[in-house]
Amino acid sequence: MASRAQAFATKRRIPRQTRAEETVTAILEASAQVLEAGGLAAFTTNAVAERAGVSIGTLYQYFADKQALLRALAERELRRTLAAVAAALRGNPQASGEERVRAMVRAMVNAFSGRLRARRAVVQAILAQGASFEMMQPITTFLAQSEGHDRALVKLTREQTFVLSRALMGVIRAAVVEEQPFFKSRSFEDEVVRLVIGYVAAAAAT
Repeated sequence: MASRAQAFATKRRIPRQTRAEETVTAILEASAQVLEAGGLAAFTTNAVAERAGVSIGTLYQYFADKQALLRALAERELRRTLAAVAAALRGNPQASGEERVRAMVRAMVNAFSGRLRARRAVVQAILAQGASFEMMQPITTFLAQSEGHDRALVKLTREQTFVLSRALMGVIRAAVVEEQPFFKSRSFEDEVVRLVIGYVAAAAAT
């Protein structure tokens, strides 16, 4: 399996000036728009370049092919999601453990700015390439911050954190890939929160 560094080796040219960074941002945003409109079937470098308003040559200065675009888009959304999760975990220091879990789950469900079709396409492409996203650290951070604020939340062992993080991400990923109609519903959110709180409570009782 490719390492994370290999999986996200995306750019041919590293943008170092503001204009270059803006170009890369425009290309990635165009990638998300093309995927949302037509899925993987419509996703070509020509379509992305046209949507971004750049030449195909300019696109290839930064991205070798459409697989590199997909990986870069996945990496961008991962960073954004992690930032949203971190903000949710900082939240209100007086919030209960359940409220903090819910804020974290909501941030994860709302990744990709609500673009479910684009999200599904990226997830499928990244899984096909043998790459996966490491979501253990946000959960570890959450539990570390929650310790002492809520008796129901305790620090998990390395093994418990591994199991919980994979269970949480597996459920969300499956709902995306399977196009479950309840994905953004409050009832689904409730069940994911129950999963986290229930597992942590069981771990605390052992």
